[in-house]
Amino acid sequence: MNKLQTKVLIIGAGPAGLATSLALSRYGIPHVLVSKYPGTANSPRAHITNQGSMEVFRSLGVEEEVCKVATRSDWMANNVWSTGFSGQEIARLQTWGQGPERKSDYDAASPTSMCNIGQHELEPVLLRVIDSLGVAERKFYHELVSFEQDSNEVVAELRCRETGDLVEVHADYMIGADGGRSMVAENLGLEMLGAMGLGHAANIWLEADLSHLVAHRPGVLYWMMTPGNEYWVGGGTFINVKPWNEWIMLFMYDQERGEPDFSDEALIDRARKLIGDPDVKIKIKAKSKWTINHCVASNYSKGRVHCMGDAVHRHPPANGLGSNTCVQDGFNIAWKLKYVLEGKAGPDLLVSYSEERQPVGKQVVDRAINSVHNMAALNEALNFREGQTRAEGQRELDITFSDTPVGAERRKQLKAAVELQNYQFNCHGVELGQRYKSRAMVSDGTPEPQCRRDPELYYQPTTWPGARLPHAWLERDKKVMSTHDVTGQGQFVLLTGIGGDDWATEVERINAETGLDIKVVRIGHGLDYEDIYGDWMRLREINDDGCVLVRPDHFVAWRSVYKSDDNVRKLDGVVRSVLDLK
Repeated sequence: MNKLQTKVLIIGAGPAGLATSLALSRYGIPHVLVSKYPGTANSPRAHITNQGSMEVFRSLGVEEEVCKVATRSDWMANNVWSTGFSGQEIARLQTWGQGPERKSDYDAASPTSMCNIGQHELEPVLLRVIDSLGVAERKFYHELVSFEQDSNEVVAELRCRETGDLVEVHADYMIGADGGRSMVAENLGLEMLGAMGLGHAANIWLEADLSHLVAHRPGVLYWMMTPGNEYWVGGGTFINVKPWNEWIMLFMYDQERGEPDFSDEALIDRARKLIGDPDVKIKIKAKSKWTINHCVASNYSKGRVHCMGDAVHRHPPANGLGSNTCVQDGFNIAWKLKYVLEGKAGPDLLVSYSEERQPVGKQVVDRAINSVHNMAALNEALNFREGQTRAEGQRELDITFSDTPVGAERRKQLKAAVELQNYQFNCHGVELGQRYKSRAMVSDGTPEPQCRRDPELYYQPTTWPGARLPHAWLERDKKVMSTHDVTGQGQFVLLTGIGGDDWATEVERINAETGLDIKVVRIGHGLDYEDIYGDWMRLREINDDGCVLVRPDHFVAWRSVYKSDDNVRKLDGVVRSVLDLK
């Protein structure tokens, strides 16, 4: 049996595993990346990529490569509900921050824009960069057979699915990113909270040129509310993969009534009815079935093994949060592994991974299932009911848009039901507003800021310890960059301003004593970076001479509102506390 020695063993090469591998590669941490498949995803699967993930990709140097193959954000603007592509349009909602009342929120919050990119296109981009960096050893078409751990290492046995050859891997740590049927999570005995199998769905990837039906209302999601077929979300949903000729046709079905006809002929017939244009040519590319789940692990880690992605949070695709949460799981743990493996942090730093990401996973799982339930309000507004014939459903639709008191009241209901969908399609606070509470940050003694607007719909920037670093545009040598561009890259960064020289002196002393490489960035007139629009002054919540200590993942570890001898002396203890340095 061949034997390998490595620092980190990653089981699974979906968005979570690849994000972790890319970050570790950037940080120069040797690791083995395992997938039971011969290559990357063979179908679109997850696709919505929000600003949180785009910031990760920006920090890891792949944002431009992702954008080259993604559908740009302005082509994601419309969410359309209709009886069919050629049928009656029922409602439209501007989504993903593209509407005029939300666009400024999204633009001000991040240096990045969200995009639409299928998993089958995103994964090869990440893998190409991983391979080019030459740090990871790939073991694709290998499956995990077993693993065990002690206080010193994890030992795992892999089997090549082509030859049957076995490989024994010895690693300091193991990552379980092996999806919704995670062998790693199961063998660890992680407790899963919630329920599985709440509904059944099918994804049909197809080619069909629908330019003449959608180019005037570009979007990602087109909901087919066919009269007489109200089951869950109606006749189905068309998800744009590539404008405007590749789609996923998603439909729910009641398994108690039997499995749907999955033949190409039946699926093409279903698609043709929803498209409503007999001249459109349809080609089935792939088909799959999945279930709606609502569960999250109570803890993501045990000993030297840490799980992430669908292994520990499973939910419907509502809100487009699935792969985004996976990517951000990986980004969170990668820098912590780097610091522990390089001897720059104690092992308890890794405990903070589950402390921080498990509450996020629970929030995401709950939000996604609530968004699915919120869809029922649309059927209720139209008075679409189970058991209606097509004629009965059409009659109710005609009443909804009639010049009658009943019609007027229903239109009010419909407007309210569409507005409710903002919690799925403009949920900026859930996408960017995570605030960690863990041992990997230190309180500055101030209470958590209260949200001035709905915390799910709106992101509120703050430098409160545990929050994501606010984005502000800076300038240096005639080059404009974000506060996110001057932080990250595997380093702790201390941000200060005019009068903050004492912080730099203390950082220099701490670096010399601990072997750390904390960077100091001075923002202000005549300093390292100019606060060209005054946005950093508005957002920083500290005085010129105060400081904000930012972790490698762009989250705030600690801040001091003002400089004093006592506060400067606190910095040493703060750094040691965050990094578990004795």
